[in-house]
Amino acid sequence: MTPRRPLTLGLGAPLMVAASTMLVCAATWVGDPTTPGGPLPVCPTKALLGIDCPGCGSLRMIYSLLHGNLMAAARFNALGLAALVLLVWAYLAWTYGRVTGRRIKSWQHQRWSAVVALSLVSVWFVVRNIPFAPFNGLYV
Repeated sequence: MTPRRPLTLGLGAPLMVAASTMLVCAATWVGDPTTPGGPLPVCPTKALLGIDCPGCGSLRMIYSLLHGNLMAAARFNALGLAALVLLVWAYLAWTYGRVTGRRIKSWQHQRWSAVVALSLVSVWFVVRNIPFAPFNGLYV
């Protein structure tokens, strides 16, 4: 029988990630990215090139989620919302593996996950910048 490591050792890194996430969420809540000219920065791609990058609207998406408005969050960045769900799943699987010592087979460990993620981000980048209906509804 192998000795089990202490629970605090396994939870150290996940707790640091959770604390950092809560700090970012608190800064987003206080900064209110929906108000123009606020303390939070605008997207450099949008400011320099005038186009929406795949991450444009992510701060406003998080702000809307923190206020419980799922529809506004999806309107600001639908792909970011889907990615956030996958990141939460990956975090929970990672935390479970750190605590129990047994790794859960999750999406991020698959061979195809990087290719699919890059393809989705690339398609999202192009589609949200198409200048006619219905795609111009994706502008933020």
